[in-house]
Amino acid sequence: MNKTILATGLVFGVLAVVLGAFGAHGLKKVIGPAEIATFETGIKYQMYHALFLMVLSVLPNISSGTKQWVFYLVLVGVLLFSGSIYFLATNSLTSFDFKKIGFITPIGGTALIGAWGVLLYSVLTKK
Repeated sequence: MNKTILATGLVFGVLAVVLGAFGAHGLKKVIGPAEIATFETGIKYQMYHALFLMVLSVLPNISSGTKQWVFYLVLVGVLLFSGSIYFLATNSLTSFDFKKIGFITPIGGTALIGAWGVLLYSVLTKK
C-alpha cells in the first residue's frame, strides 16, 4: 500500500507541475485573471496533497488501515476538488456548463478535510 500511496503522490505532483505550466503559458492567453487564479487554487491543493501522500507513505506508526482510508479520501478529494476547479476555471472554453456540476467541489473539499481528520484522530488515539 505504501508504494501505491507514494506513486499516487508522485503522479499528482507531476500533473500539478504540468497543469501549472499549462496554466501559466497556455491558458493565460484564453481565460481571464480571475479564472487563472481559480485554476491555480486547484493546482495548489493538488500539490499540497501530493506532498501529503508522499509523507503518509513513509509514516512509520500509522496502521495500514488508517493509511488506506486517508489515501482513498485524498484520492477522491483531489479528483473532485481540484478536478472540478480546473473545469470551472476553463468553463468558457467548452460548450458544457460545468457550473451545473459545481456542487462536487465542496464534496471533494470535505473528503480532503476528512483525510486530515482521520490521520489526526489516528495520531491522537495512538498509544
